[in-house]
Amino acid sequence: MSRDEFDYIVVGGGAAGCVAAARLVNPGGHRVLLLEGGYSHRHPLLDMPPGIFKMINGSKFMHYHTTPPQEHLGGRAHDIPQGNVLGGGTSVNAQVYMRGRPSDYEEWNETLRGNNDGADWSWKAVLHHMRRMEDNNRLHNEYHNVDGPLQVSDPGHIDQMSRWFVQAVQGMGEPYNPDFNGAQQRGVGFYQFMNRHGKRSSAAYAFIAPLEKDPRLTLKLQARAERVVIENGRAVGVVWRDHNGDQHTTYARSEVILTAGALITPKLLMLSGVGPADHLREHGVQVLHDAPGVGQNLIDHPEVPIIATANGKYGYYGQGEGWRMIMHGVHFKLFGTGVITSAGVEAGAFVNPTNPEAPPTIQAFCVPIVYLDRDLLQVMKNTHGMTITTVVVKPRSRGWVKLRSNNPADKPIVSPNLLKDPEDLREMMEGQRFFLRVFQSDPLRSRIKEVKFPNPAQLDDESLANHCRRMVKTNYHPASTARMGADGDPMAVLDARMRVRGIEGLRVADMSACPNINAGNTTAPALMLGSRCADFVMGLE
Repeated sequence: MSRDEFDYIVVGGGAAGCVAAARLVNPGGHRVLLLEGGYSHRHPLLDMPPGIFKMINGSKFMHYHTTPPQEHLGGRAHDIPQGNVLGGGTSVNAQVYMRGRPSDYEEWNETLRGNNDGADWSWKAVLHHMRRMEDNNRLHNEYHNVDGPLQVSDPGHIDQMSRWFVQAVQGMGEPYNPDFNGAQQRGVGFYQFMNRHGKRSSAAYAFIAPLEKDPRLTLKLQARAERVVIENGRAVGVVWRDHNGDQHTTYARSEVILTAGALITPKLLMLSGVGPADHLREHGVQVLHDAPGVGQNLIDHPEVPIIATANGKYGYYGQGEGWRMIMHGVHFKLFGTGVITSAGVEAGAFVNPTNPEAPPTIQAFCVPIVYLDRDLLQVMKNTHGMTITTVVVKPRSRGWVKLRSNNPADKPIVSPNLLKDPEDLREMMEGQRFFLRVFQSDPLRSRIKEVKFPNPAQLDDESLANHCRRMVKTNYHPASTARMGADGDPMAVLDARMRVRGIEGLRVADMSACPNINAGNTTAPALMLGSRCADFVMGLE
C-alpha cells in the first residue's frame, strides 16, 4: 500500500499558513496539504466587519488559553483568545491592517546579520512582499499596491465619536497621519482594514478560496496536528487527527512548514522532540534536538483601556441589538453601506507622550462604545460612551510557552508576563495619562460625561499602576516563541531562512519566527512571513 504523500505539508491555516500554502501551489506548482485544526471561515458573522463583537466572548471559532496566576499582577489570570478557523486571526480579528515601522525590520536584519546564508530582512526586502499581496482602495505608491489578492480599504463607515477623537488628539499637538503604513507612523488618523464593501478579506478568502478547485491543494479542516515525524534528523511527515478522532500519518517529500501560531507551533515542536531537553524529559518526550529557545521569549502587546461615558446618544451602543440591528442589516442589503461596514475600531494614534519627536511608544485604538469585559460588567452598566485602549508597542517583558503534558489534546501553559518589566509599566502609565488628557481636549470634551476607568481622582503613580495591572490583557499579538537568530545564538530556534536548526526539512513561518515584535498589529507581518517562507523554499530569494 502506497503511503499518503505531498510535496509539502503546511501545519496551520492562519495568516502565514494560507499565504505559504497558496504560493507553493501557485506559482510553485507543488502538491500541498494544508492542515487546519479549526472550522470553515464561511459564516455571516465572520464575513461582516463588526461580527467579531458577537463572537469574541464565546464561539467555536475561538480558542481560549488561560494564563497561570501572574504574580506581578497580584495573582490575576487572564485569557488569550486565538482563532480556531481557517484564516486564523484574519477571520476573527478587527481587521486592522498595520505593518509596523521600517526600523522594526532593520532591527531584525541587524539581529540576523550573523548568519551565513545571506537572507535579507531589511525594510526594503519585506516591503516587497507586503506590496505584492495588497489591493489598496485609496493608495498606490512606493508603499502600497493595487492588484494583489488582499483587499485593504478605508473604513466603510466612520462614527462621529471617532472623528472627535482624531480632532481631539490633533488638539494635543499630534499631526494628522493619512497613512500609518506610509512615510511615518507618528500621529492620529483612521486605520485601514482588510475588508471591502462590508465583507472581510481574510487570508482564507484572499489566498485559499481562489485555489479551492486546484487539485494541487488539499485542505483538511478540523485536522489537529499532533507532532512532526522526524527520521534521522529530518522532518518527513505529520501525525494528525481528523474530526472523528481518527489518527493519520501523512508524509512530505520536501518539507514540513509549521504555521500554527506563536502558542501552538512551539507546542508542536516540543511534542516532536525539538525543545528544551530537560522540559521534554520531564513530560516523557524523547529528545531529538535540544533547542532551549523553543517556547521562550514570548512577546505580546499589552493593552489597558480607558473607559468614559457620553452625555448624549453617541457611538455604537445598542446598534447591534433589536430593531436597530435589523434596520442596519436591511440598509446594508439594500445599499451596501452603513454601520455594518465598520469594524468598530475606526480611528487610532501612535504617540510618544514624553518625547513626541522620538519613535512612538504607544498605539491607541478608539472604540465608540463602552467596552466591558465580564469583570467590569459587575461594577458598571453598559451605556453610550467611548473606550480608548492604550498599547505598549515595543514591550520588553518576556514570557514563555510550556507543555502541560505529552498529550497532544492538552493546551500548552502560556505565561506572557504582560507589564512585568518596569519600563513597560512606565510607558503604559504615560500612555494612559496622555489619552486621559485627550478626553479633556475639544471637541471630545463637551461630549464626555465621566471617565469611569481609571478613576480621574486617583492618578498618582501607585493608583495608576494598580489600574494598569488590574486591567491589562493581551492585544492578541503573541510572537517570537521560536525565533530566528544569528549563528551561534543558543536561543535562536531558526536560521534567517526560517529553517529549524538541527532538523532538516522543517521550517517555521508564523509570528513565532520574529526576532522581536513589530510596533503595531501583527497580521501584515504574519502574511509577509508566509510569503517569504514560500519564496525561500522555492529558491526565489
